Amino acid sequence: MNETLLPALLGMGTGLALIVAIGAQNAYLLRLGIDGAPRTVLTVVLICALSDAVLILAGVVGIGGLIRAMPEALTVIRFLGAGFLVVYGLMAARRALRPGPGQALVPTEEGPEHLGGGSEGGTGTATIVRGAGTRTSTTLGAAVLTTLALTWLNPHVYLDTVVFLGSVANQQVGEARWWWAGGAVTGSLVWFFALGFGARLLRPVFARPAAWRVLDGLIAVVMIALGASLAFGA
Repeated sequence: MNETLLPALLGMGTGLALIVAIGAQNAYLLRLGIDGAPRTVLTVVLICALSDAVLILAGVVGIGGLIRAMPEALTVIRFLGAGFLVVYGLMAARRALRPGPGQALVPTEEGPEHLGGGSEGGTGTATIVRGAGTRTSTTLGAAVLTTLALTWLNPHVYLDTVVFLGSVANQQVGEARWWWAGGAVTGSLVWFFALGFGARLLRPVFARPAAWRVLDGLIAVVMIALGASLAFGA
């Protein structure tokens, strides 16, 4: 039992130590979890968790050595990711400084929310009508594209998840490395589900427009700071 449970628990703890932090992906999922439709939140949570699983397992099978041998590829990813983060941060700053109409989750006694107009292609925004007011909520297509960009255009995800976690996993003896990797994957899955769906508990707080301005302001700071850090090679 100890030969399987202990490596799994160590893997879960190490994985959680890396992902439970204020980062671009977590900040985006937090905002989406507060006002996103359940189907959109579930899709994004699964993308985050499955991406982590793929990266962790890639590290276990030895892809980390290949990544270390391709610094030019990481440089390209770094600048693409930096540009995306800065643009997204500026958009969040604009929402904080100049909030649109209905910038709140308005309580209603009419039951489930009704999804209104969005673009025909499934991207852009859709309006959630909640009795006395409205606010815009990210559509499934836009959420998927943003999540993929925040995940795969981050060079640190390759260094931390593939190289670091992969090297730690391969320090385990024999089959224990797979139990360790399984624990890390489980920790990632638990965290993203908890963040994505637990964020809905904050909805009463975000019935006030000022709360959205504070959150968007914090997200802007995080995104722009991370983008600048990537651009300047920190």
